[in-house]
Amino acid sequence: MRALVLREFGGPLTLAEIEQPVAGPGQVLVRVTASGVNPLDTKIRAGRAAHARVHPPAVLGMDLAGAVAEVGSGVTDFAPGDEVYGLTGGVGDLQGSLAEYAAVDARLLARKPESLTPREAAALPLSVITSWEALVDRARVTAGQRLLVHGGAGGVGHVAIQLARARGAEVFATGSPRSLATITRLGATPIDYTTTPVEDYVAEYTGGDGFDIVFDTIGGATLDLSFNAVRAYTGHVVSALGWGTHSLAPLSFRGATYSGVFTLMPMLTGKRREHHAEILREAGALADTRVLRPILDPRRFTLSTVDDAYAVVENGTGNGKIVVDIE
Repeated sequence: MRALVLREFGGPLTLAEIEQPVAGPGQVLVRVTASGVNPLDTKIRAGRAAHARVHPPAVLGMDLAGAVAEVGSGVTDFAPGDEVYGLTGGVGDLQGSLAEYAAVDARLLARKPESLTPREAAALPLSVITSWEALVDRARVTAGQRLLVHGGAGGVGHVAIQLARARGAEVFATGSPRSLATITRLGATPIDYTTTPVEDYVAEYTGGDGFDIVFDTIGGATLDLSFNAVRAYTGHVVSALGWGTHSLAPLSFRGATYSGVFTLMPMLTGKRREHHAEILREAGALADTRVLRPILDPRRFTLSTVDDAYAVVENGTGNGKIVVDIE
């Protein structure tokens, strides 16, 4: 089969013919239709994501949509021809989705929502699983709460807004001037972080009390700002990028709480993989009721032009999620 292979960190993804995998016990062989591109993919290629535990040569690509070609022993939930999607590889020793076929642990897959195209489905897995683990599993967002999303127009942020609104929260989201219209269209109150200090928008939108939940999708200094934006005593900050060194003093002075999300853990350890599929099924139901829709960049990319796709993600010039067409 054809696949893109990373031979060394910092090098190109090389189109090559490699051996087609077979479905082992508990696995499903998927003919890949589309592969979503995430900022983490570009960091893995550059060798700046040690937590992903990738060792070249490797096939990258975490998000996948495609059709079942065959099932391995012990698999009863899927049959050849089923359209599926999932967060399935591109980290650890799991083959990624930038290939014509992938042998995938069936516990990581769910049926593709009927209302989504394969390209739309391939845009969702990492974003929706990260958002769900942050807002539902950790922060337990409920109706009536005020939620602040940092990076509301990003790949994770734009999904988080929709998920939180589906659960009845009032959502506010930070973004650059070029992203404010997108945030508004998603139903959140936009906040221009380049011109509005944290104390000003906390005062304007919460009367100075702070937000019930703050979801940081940016990391670094933004996580530190999050500690100054959360409600005292009952507030909760959750971050998908808590890698740096941070002072917890502002959070402690508020008596608030913090938790982190490491979405890759089930793929790297083999534990709790079933929960990823559970989240994808829930997300599929939201998609089929038109509550959840990914925003896709209209440009089309293939295995032959994947470097261009990665460049768009690295440069931050996309207008939505970047997806690579495999077929």
